[in-house]
Amino acid sequence: MASDSALLQSLIYTAQRAGGAIMAVYATDFTVRDKSDASPVTAADEAAEKIILADLAAIAPNVPVVAEEAVAAGRVPAISGSSNAERFFLVDPLDGTREFISHRDEFTVNVALIERGRPILGVVFAPARRELYWGDVNLGKAGHIDADPDGTMPSMGTAIAARRAPADGLTAVASRSHRTPETDAFLANYSVKEFRSIGSSLKFCLVASGEADVYPRIGTTMEWDTAAGHAVLVAAGGRMTGLEGEAFTYGKPGFRNGNFIAWGRE
Repeated sequence: MASDSALLQSLIYTAQRAGGAIMAVYATDFTVRDKSDASPVTAADEAAEKIILADLAAIAPNVPVVAEEAVAAGRVPAISGSSNAERFFLVDPLDGTREFISHRDEFTVNVALIERGRPILGVVFAPARRELYWGDVNLGKAGHIDADPDGTMPSMGTAIAARRAPADGLTAVASRSHRTPETDAFLANYSVKEFRSIGSSLKFCLVASGEADVYPRIGTTMEWDTAAGHAVLVAAGGRMTGLEGEAFTYGKPGFRNGNFIAWGRE
């Protein structure tokens, strides 16, 4: 397998190509179906995942891939408690499907590499916004690229960094579709001067780029929802923990997350 820096560039290219497939469906009168868990799915989710899985099979053929739609179809690699947990990919081909369906531009492609339970590479691409965020945790580098969904990448873009909390109050960010009273109760413990609402894993990217300070999530998410954004955040100098400050890891049974808080720089 390629070095992590070369692999990251390949993941960026893959995310862009998947974004192109999503935008091709976005421009049509697409249909929406319900999966067995009642969550929505479209042809865009499936087309993007097909591209990503094919690319990852070529890039890193020996690394297992946990992808949302494949898992929904029953294709689940053995990760938890196995040697596969050492290194595997987590893929959400279309995070923010509800935003996509509503023709809001806040949906993303998420691809992450997990090593020993922690995300070490992450790519978050918002094709309708032409914004791509990437993070290399081991190098401590993260960036933002003005990226087209056609696979061209003139550079790695500009560096981003999480900020320390301002003295005059926090900017908090939360889900547009999944904000809960529990989230509001958590934020009531802090001096919050501004609240921003946005869909998909772009919430992590706002904290990673210093545009927000905290993103609490009290409620169910899956590992593929968070891994890529988590990697971008940590690479940018931020952190993510459970509600009690405990480490937030991947490869859990069922790939189901507990509650978490994403923070900017300490």
